[in-house]
Amino acid sequence: MNSSLATVAYIGATILFILSLGGLSNQETARRGNLYGMIGMSLAVLATIFGPQVTTEGIPMIVGSVLVGAIIGLYAARKVQMTQMPELVALMHSMVGMAAALVGYATYVDPEASKNLDGAAHAIHAGEIYIGIFIGAVTFSGSVAAFGKLSGRIGGSPLLLPARHWLNLLGLIAVVYFGREFMNAHTVQDGMVPLVIMTAIALLFGIHMVMAIGGADMPVVVSMLNSYSGWAAAATGFMLSNDLLIVIGALVGSSGAILSYIMCNAMNRSFISVIAGGFGTTAAAPKPTGEAAEPVGEVSPILAAETAELLRDAKNVIVVPGYGMAVAQAQHTVFEITKTLRDKGVNVRFGIHPVAGRMPGHMNVLLAEAKVPYDIVFEMDELNDDFPETDVAIVIGANDIVNPAAQDDPTSPIAGMPVLEVWKARTSIVMKRSMASGYAGVDNPLFYKDNNRMLFGDAKKMLDEVLIALKS
Repeated sequence: MNSSLATVAYIGATILFILSLGGLSNQETARRGNLYGMIGMSLAVLATIFGPQVTTEGIPMIVGSVLVGAIIGLYAARKVQMTQMPELVALMHSMVGMAAALVGYATYVDPEASKNLDGAAHAIHAGEIYIGIFIGAVTFSGSVAAFGKLSGRIGGSPLLLPARHWLNLLGLIAVVYFGREFMNAHTVQDGMVPLVIMTAIALLFGIHMVMAIGGADMPVVVSMLNSYSGWAAAATGFMLSNDLLIVIGALVGSSGAILSYIMCNAMNRSFISVIAGGFGTTAAAPKPTGEAAEPVGEVSPILAAETAELLRDAKNVIVVPGYGMAVAQAQHTVFEITKTLRDKGVNVRFGIHPVAGRMPGHMNVLLAEAKVPYDIVFEMDELNDDFPETDVAIVIGANDIVNPAAQDDPTSPIAGMPVLEVWKARTSIVMKRSMASGYAGVDNPLFYKDNNRMLFGDAKKMLDEVLIALKS
């Protein structure tokens, strides 16, 4: 394949990737968007393998590597549970970061990469390598730390080191200093020392940045790392002079940054405050004198049969899914209950908070897997005003996103965060295993409200009982 044909293939792949992003912005077109992305990636890989930059001798090695990666990907797709998707996404982001860092080192030690460069061109090339390795190392270590938190191998509480902001500033200054040493190096051996030191600092910086972020901010972290992986891919494109990698990396990086901004707005948080960490501690802010430090009232439990009776008599029902539904793998039972109620003439809708679950769109993916119709799944802003006219609002394993303290308690760590106002329904039912606080570690006054009922137990088991009662 000559260079002109490879360029045309790259342009076609770029168009397909843009169409893919457009398709993924809507549930109804997400499947088509995924298809565009797969076709675009296949076209890009084939154009690269058979393009002018790859020799005939190198094709078997590349094809072998692609096959190994494809086998691993197919195995992961078949074995990884939907509840494990957030940590899988974080792990995939780490691979992009590691690839960017390794490509940077390979490019730096390759004499062919810079033999025809001198003066300003050589300085720009060296800068691309340094920045690319820095972004890749931060993405890699930060994503590994996020994987540990999301998978439960690392606790969700933030690690708040003394003077952590000063430590970050000191690390940034060191990166700039060693960057200057790297740019002034006359040989590869001289430049390798500051490059390795910078890489170590970047790895520590990525770990510290994510470890300082509390559990409640993890959905933002996932989208933030998605953005980082895009910029790492773009940096790799600059190092390899690959226009497609630059364009696709910029698309992923910018879309991830926009998504992070949307997520931060959904939590009433600034991006800087998320990076600074601290949200998600188990200790709430001190209360002013005279105010109750804890929610007051009595919890009213409810049985599955009683829940079924309330749902059967209702005309309008809103279901609010959360991470507990994902853990219990209850989405299919939720669909069966929804179908049964709709067959009886009940208006059932789903309310999705932007940060429900552990990654953006987590609940939408679960509901789509269970074949819940797209037209009854709504974002928080689309139906929050409908709760006063709702007979039953049933919360399945969600906590922080339905916490009235966000509106009523200015001292709460989640004060100002937009939430689904389920307590305004005639009856709200919260399904939980226990009275434990959510991922943010904040108590929920909803549990003690007069119109709220608590259905304790495993969500799948309880919903199965509700379904049996509905059909009896």
